[in-house]
Amino acid sequence: MQKGFTLIELMIVVAIIGILAAIAIPAYQNYTKRSHVSEGLSLASGAKAAVTEYYSSNGEWPTDNTEAGISTTISGNAVTSVEINASLITVTYNTKVTSGAKLTLQGSDSNGSVNWTCAAGSNMDEKFVPSNCR
Repeated sequence: MQKGFTLIELMIVVAIIGILAAIAIPAYQNYTKRSHVSEGLSLASGAKAAVTEYYSSNGEWPTDNTEAGISTTISGNAVTSVEINASLITVTYNTKVTSGAKLTLQGSDSNGSVNWTCAAGSNMDEKFVPSNCR
């Protein structure tokens, strides 16, 4: 009497593991890229507050990071830079998302308050953009 697994049973187990890995690995890669894009939005929140405060105090948009009163070198794990240009905040990503990919936040005056809309910029794949920006 034999004990153990037959060759076909082992091949079936290997095939099932291969199928699961083929589905899970791309899903995990997309998840990590989306989390890196969210990091950029977190870093941009300070810039949003600075631009909003500057606009509320002066009645005009700041021309750059220095005029808004924030650092000119904002970067993170996946973020190369966060730059202010008037009412537009541009977050640029490194290779952890896509090299040079950009996410833009556009401020607009709405009866004395500032409303922000975000959109995918150059090289940014829409599937990585957070749901509140779509």
